[in-house]
Amino acid sequence: MTNLRLVLVDDHRMIRAGVRAELAPDLEVVGEADDVPSAIAAVHALRPDVVLLDVHLPGGNGGGGAEVLTGCHDLLADVRFLALSVSDASEDVVSVIRAGARGYVTKAITGAELSGAVRRVAGGDAVFSPRLAGFVLDAFGTAAADVAIADDELDRLTAREREVMRHIARGYTYREVASELFISIKTVETHVSAVLRKLQLSSRHELTRWAAVRRLL
Repeated sequence: MTNLRLVLVDDHRMIRAGVRAELAPDLEVVGEADDVPSAIAAVHALRPDVVLLDVHLPGGNGGGGAEVLTGCHDLLADVRFLALSVSDASEDVVSVIRAGARGYVTKAITGAELSGAVRRVAGGDAVFSPRLAGFVLDAFGTAAADVAIADDELDRLTAREREVMRHIARGYTYREVASELFISIKTVETHVSAVLRKLQLSSRHELTRWAAVRRLL
């Protein structure tokens, strides 16, 4: 299998070193950049398969990652950009996606999850961390419902937790879920708590958006 070629763009050298160390062996870092001008130059010179791009970068005209994408607009048909940032602010997510990034994941992601996200973006998928997909849906409408989630969180749920998750996401009350699944309300509450914890969500509203993105409703 041919290795995927990557360029890492982040203004912190230690972050770049950490990402390098966590990436799978089939992902080859062929270049790095630490500001807007050097990122645009590196992408044009190296033509990588995927660019891992921080959102907040020095240099340029203050546009950060979105400005890098604008400067590489002529390459977007061949080079995929995946934003990797500590920020989960909706304005950051929307700005880089509008500029042409294929996905956005936060730095809380594991090395294995990041490697998987890179491969999926290289293959043409749009990849987002679960918390962030709702921002994309809000900004771009239902056409974004085909986005792929960046990790295997659904597989972390038991069969019963998936059943409860679908009912809650569809708007059922705890009592209605208990009646439908022939379990106690207390058991429903326990399952909902486990689902929210495993999916790193904080409310039923977030759960509904997450389920909608996965077309699980």
